[in-house]
Amino acid sequence: MNWIFHDSHNLYYRNPFGALECDSIVTLRIKITCSDNIEEVKVRLCNENVEGKSNEEVHMNLIHDEDNIKIFEIKVKMINKIHLLWYYFIVKINGKIYYYGNNIQGLGGVGHIYDHTPLSYQITVHKKNNNTPNWFKHSIIYQIFVDRFYNGNEKDIVLKPKRDMIIRSNWSDTPSYIKDDKGRVIYFDYFGGNLLGIIKKLSYLKELGINLIYLNPIFEAASNHKYDTGDYKKIDSMFGDEDIFRKLCDEAKKLGMSIILDGVFSHTGSDSIYFNKEKKYDTIGAYQSKDSKYYSWYKFKEYPYNYECWWGVETLPNVNELDESFQDFIINSKDSILKKWMSIGIHGWRLDVADELPKEFIQNFKKEMKNIKDDSILIGEVWEDASNKISYGELREYLLGYELDSVMNYPFRKIILDFMLGEINALDVHKNFMKLYESYPLHHFYSMMNLIGSHDVPRILTLLGDSPEEHSLSEKEKREIRLSDDKKRLALSRLKLLTIIQMTFPGVPSIYYGDEVGVEGYSDPLNRRTYPWEHENKEILKWYKKLAHIRNKYSIMRTGRWISIYPEENVYGYIRMIENSKDVFGEDSQDNLAVILINRSENSDIDLTINVNELVGWNVEKLHDLIEEETVDLKDGTLHLKLNKLQGVILMKNV
Repeated sequence: MNWIFHDSHNLYYRNPFGALECDSIVTLRIKITCSDNIEEVKVRLCNENVEGKSNEEVHMNLIHDEDNIKIFEIKVKMINKIHLLWYYFIVKINGKIYYYGNNIQGLGGVGHIYDHTPLSYQITVHKKNNNTPNWFKHSIIYQIFVDRFYNGNEKDIVLKPKRDMIIRSNWSDTPSYIKDDKGRVIYFDYFGGNLLGIIKKLSYLKELGINLIYLNPIFEAASNHKYDTGDYKKIDSMFGDEDIFRKLCDEAKKLGMSIILDGVFSHTGSDSIYFNKEKKYDTIGAYQSKDSKYYSWYKFKEYPYNYECWWGVETLPNVNELDESFQDFIINSKDSILKKWMSIGIHGWRLDVADELPKEFIQNFKKEMKNIKDDSILIGEVWEDASNKISYGELREYLLGYELDSVMNYPFRKIILDFMLGEINALDVHKNFMKLYESYPLHHFYSMMNLIGSHDVPRILTLLGDSPEEHSLSEKEKREIRLSDDKKRLALSRLKLLTIIQMTFPGVPSIYYGDEVGVEGYSDPLNRRTYPWEHENKEILKWYKKLAHIRNKYSIMRTGRWISIYPEENVYGYIRMIENSKDVFGEDSQDNLAVILINRSENSDIDLTINVNELVGWNVEKLHDLIEEETVDLKDGTLHLKLNKLQGVILMKNV
C-alpha cells in the first residue's frame, strides 16, 4: 500500500512542518519503491485565495536511487501573498498514471494512492511576522453569562426590571422560555445576575486561577441573552451602568485580570434604537422611515415588513456591515463603539458569528483595535477548522494575519469529547490534533480558545454522564432529568481527564461558568442555569483549582513544545518540553519536560512502556507526578507506568 509514500508530518518529506510565511520555501519529497521504469514524477500545486486559483504541475528531481527505492524532491517558494497552497503528486510508470494525495479523512500525514484526482495536502501561507499577544497564551478564560452568575445587590434585589419578562424568585429555578404557538419567545426569564455580582466574586475567580473574563453581551437589549442589541452605547440597566462596568474593569486589573466583551455586529435587535420596530425608542429607526440615519444599515426586501434577518429570526434584523455609516459607528469615528469600550478598560473582543461578518469588517475592526491597544485580543466564533473555512462560498482568512488572533476551538472540544465517549480511539485523536497543528500558524495554535463548554452547547457533565440523547426527550424530560449518583461519578471522573488535557494543551483554556462546580443541563436554556452558590460540587472545584495552579505555575504547559503520543487505543497523551532555555517562541524559560497521559477506559487498568529518551533526545531518570505528588523512576530512559481506569497523570522532570 505504501510503495508510493509521502508524510506531511515527517520533516524528511515536508520541511519545514506546518504553516509557512509568505515568500518562504518548503522542500517536498516523495518515495517510490518500484523496479519498473518511472517516466515522470510531478507535483501539482494550487494557490488558492479569495481572488482566485492558479494551478501548475512541476517536475520533481530524482535525488536518490538505490535498491529500487527512488526519492524525488522539489523546493517550492510560497508566493508573497496570504493564501492556501494545495498539492498532490502525479507519478507516471509504464504509461500508467498514479496519483498520491492526502488520506481519505483529509487529516494530513501519511497519504493515499489514488487512480483519480486525489484529495490535496494543505499548506497555510500567512503574513510575515504573524503573531498573537503573548500575554493571552498565558491566560485562563472564564466565560460568564451575566444574568446567571451572581446578584451583587443586597437582598438579591433585581435591577430595573422591564416589561414582557419573568423575574425568577428562586435562584435555583430551571430557566425556560415562554413561547407562542409559532415558537417565538414572548417572555424571557431573569434571575438577577449583574456586574456588581461579578465584582464581588472577583476574589473567587482569582483563587480559581482566572486571569481573563469573557462576558456574554452586556449592552442594552430586550432579551436575557442580549444578542439582540438595543443600544451599543449603554450597559443593560438590569446589569448595571457604565460606572459599575468601569469599576469592574479597574478592580479586575488590580487582581491581574482582563475583561473581553462579546461583540454582536452581524445583526441588531428589532427592538433597538437603530431599527425601532416596536417603537420603544424616541429615535426614528430604519423600520419607521427610509429617511432614518440607520436605514442604510439594513437589508429590506419589501419595505418595511420584509427584511433580511439572522437565520430567519425576525427579532434579529441583519445589518450591512460594509455600510460606511455602520463601520464609522462601530469602528472608525472618534466616539465609535470599539473605541468607547476599549477606552473604559477592556482588553479585547469576541466576535459573535464571525462567519457572517465580511472579511473587510473584521480586518478594519482588528486594525483599529490594535491601534488603540496593540496587545489586545480578537477572538472569533468559528465552529470548524478555521484555517480553511468556507463561508457563503468564500474562503475565509481568519488566521492569516489580518483578522483574528484566536477562535473558539470547537474542534478541540469535539475531539476530546468523542475520545472520552468512545467514538474515536487515541490514534484518531492524534491524527485530528495533528491536522490542526499542521494547518494553524504556530502563534494561533498556541492561542486557540480551548473550551469544553459554552452557552451554545449542552453542559459537559450532562454529556459525560451518558445522558439520553437530547432529541429523544420531551421538553419536560429535558428540564427534569438529572444524573444518577453512579452516572455523576462516571461524569466527574471523565471530566477530570478532560480538564487534564484542557489545562496542559497548547492554547488557552476556557471555563464556562458553573462547569467547575458540576452544573448540568441540555442545550439553551438549560445550559444557562444559575451558578449554584453554597451548593457547589467541592470535589470538582478543588480539582479545577489544582489544575489551574499547575498551568499557571509551569510555563511549559503554556508555551512548551508539544509532541503527540498514542501508546494504546484507550490512552492518549503528549509530551511538553522546553529545551535550550527557550520556549517555542524563543522566549527565555527553564528547561523542562512533562509527560501527560489519560486512560479513558472505565473497566481496564493499562500497563504502559514509553521510551521517553527516544522521543525527546534527553536523558530522563525521574519524573514527578504533579497530581499524586510522588516520584516515578525511569529505567534507561523508559517509563513503565500502570494507569488505572479513568486515571490521568501529569509527570514533570523538574519540579
